[in-house]
Amino acid sequence: MFSKRTLAVAGIIVMVAVTVTGLSVSGRRGYASYGTGAAMLFAAPFQEMTSRGLCFAKDLWNHYFYLVSVSKTNDELRKSLIDALGKNNHCKEIELSNSRLRSLLSFQRTAGLGVVAAEVISKDPSPWFKSIVIDKGKADGLAKGMPVVASQGIVGLITNVSSRYANVLLIIDQNSAVDSLIQRTRARGILKGNSDRCLFKYVLRKHDIAEGDTVISSGLDGVFPKGLLLGRVLEIIRSNSGIFQEVSVIPLVDFEKLEEVLVVVNISRYTENLSDQTAGE
Repeated sequence: MFSKRTLAVAGIIVMVAVTVTGLSVSGRRGYASYGTGAAMLFAAPFQEMTSRGLCFAKDLWNHYFYLVSVSKTNDELRKSLIDALGKNNHCKEIELSNSRLRSLLSFQRTAGLGVVAAEVISKDPSPWFKSIVIDKGKADGLAKGMPVVASQGIVGLITNVSSRYANVLLIIDQNSAVDSLIQRTRARGILKGNSDRCLFKYVLRKHDIAEGDTVISSGLDGVFPKGLLLGRVLEIIRSNSGIFQEVSVIPLVDFEKLEEVLVVVNISRYTENLSDQTAGE
């Protein structure tokens, strides 16, 4: 009539009921009987299972549901940390940019140049040409042939200009040439680009040039103002024949890190200031 499974479940229920009743009676009378011992024998496994179940539920709560909340909090804190790092990095970039702009402003005041500040927005990826593009153009008063400088020295020359942008040929380009002087001895030559360096060419062998000498613009080419820094002498090559010595020069401008420049738009102003300074001396 009843299945074996149903009878087994009913028997377990009855046994548990008897066990609970026996324990209750035993607790009230204050002594243990044989029946109570037998009840405990059968009830103990169920009590252990119940206890373990409660412990499992407690552990599940502490190690899962609670950790879900902790994980959510961690995600929020991680997001806040990322936002804070981003803002901190932005502040550092602003600080570095301000430092570079202050350096350019100081250079402008010292040199007395009429200039337009511009930002480098791209570089020529070609290994054969060394040029950059700046974010200023005809609308800002720029024109082809204007010199471009930085606080460290001469950068290059504007070769093409549109309404809002201009292309600058760097002094390290092989097509670049700047009439130059050795500042210490006034030895004159032409500074030509040579990949990441420059060559100070057409310098007579009799002229005194030493490693570490500073090379400046002579102003005789009518393009670059006189006295602007170009580089430092790295190596001197004197052949057994010929009337010239060849000098290798390291530019003072770090073109790999160049971000802001100044375009000289009023060379006559600089020339007048330089003349006044010379007359005063």
